[in-house]
Amino acid sequence: MRINPYLNFPGTAEAAFRFYEAVLRGKLTEIHRFGSMPQGDGFELTPAQREFVMHVGLELPDGQMIMASDMIDGMGPPRVEGNNISISIHPASRAEADRIFTGLADGGMVTMPIADQFWGDYFGSLTDRFGINWMVNYSTGAPPSQ
Repeated sequence: MRINPYLNFPGTAEAAFRFYEAVLRGKLTEIHRFGSMPQGDGFELTPAQREFVMHVGLELPDGQMIMASDMIDGMGPPRVEGNNISISIHPASRAEADRIFTGLADGGMVTMPIADQFWGDYFGSLTDRFGINWMVNYSTGAPPSQ
C-alpha cells in the first residue's frame, strides 16, 4: 500500500508543480485536465476551468509521489486554506479499497462514493470523523473503457 500527499490549488496546480519539479528535482508523471472529464448533470465548465488540472503527479528522486488538482467551485467541498490537502491511499486490491473506504467513512462524510471512474480506476473520497480528507484509489492498470 502507498500513501501520497494530495494538494489542492485554486487554479495554480500546474504552475506550482512545475516549480516543485525544478526545486525538488522530480519528474511530472502526468497532467490530466478537467476538459477531459465527461460533461453533464447540469454542470458546465468555463473554457478556463477546462484547462484546470484535474490531476497531476510529481515523482520525486527517491520514488515518492506528490499529487494535486485544482479546485473548482461547486465540485466537491470548497477549498479553504487548511483543508487543501488530502491523504491519497492506494490499496493493493479492490476489496482492500472497499474495506479502507468503509472504515474511514464510519462517522465521517463521503464526498464521492467509491466507484469505477471514467479514467479507469476505482476511486472515492471522504472526510473522516476527525476532519481529515482521504482519497482511496485502486488502480487496476487497465485503460479506461471508451
